[in-house]
Amino acid sequence: MPAKGDHDARRQDVSAAVWEVLAAKGFGGLTMRAVAAQMGASTGLVTHYFPSKQALIRHALSLAHAHTDTRDRLPISGTGLQALRSALLDVMPMTPAAVAMSRVWVSFWDAALADEELSEAERWRYDRWRGMLRPHIVDAVAKGELPAQTNVDDAVATAAAFAHGLVVQALFDPAAFPPSRLTTMVDAYIGTLSER
Repeated sequence: MPAKGDHDARRQDVSAAVWEVLAAKGFGGLTMRAVAAQMGASTGLVTHYFPSKQALIRHALSLAHAHTDTRDRLPISGTGLQALRSALLDVMPMTPAAVAMSRVWVSFWDAALADEELSEAERWRYDRWRGMLRPHIVDAVAKGELPAQTNVDDAVATAAAFAHGLVVQALFDPAAFPPSRLTTMVDAYIGTLSER
């Protein structure tokens, strides 16, 4: 029987392969066979750690959260609309790591739509992200950058929708949406808010 350290190290190897498959193929391409092929191992090794596809998906989701929580982030500068700009640029797929992260999360939507537990996880993730954007909108209203009558919840939801819509377009057509254009478009969006 392998030592616990060997078992833990092997599980980390399997986890690394799961992440590599996710980044390359998304949740739709995440299979026992794909993870085993990534490792150059047998599917038996993968099923030793993840006995079902659901167990594999749950583990992949926890990896996606861990990568999201520990990734390098753009610093939030200023307050109000300036801080909102920083927060929106932070989620744009402008580096290889950010592209991989976005591919993973966008691919998760399909799995989440088909599974209530995963749908709940995605609702929680969106609530969390809107919660991170909300203080910037509140500050913008307090500073007079947005009208006093601004519906903060709607403004937050619109900012989140704008950002993710842009992310999806950039994933499908990166040549048409290079980092410079993504930055210009975020700046234009922030500009439309400040004109209200």
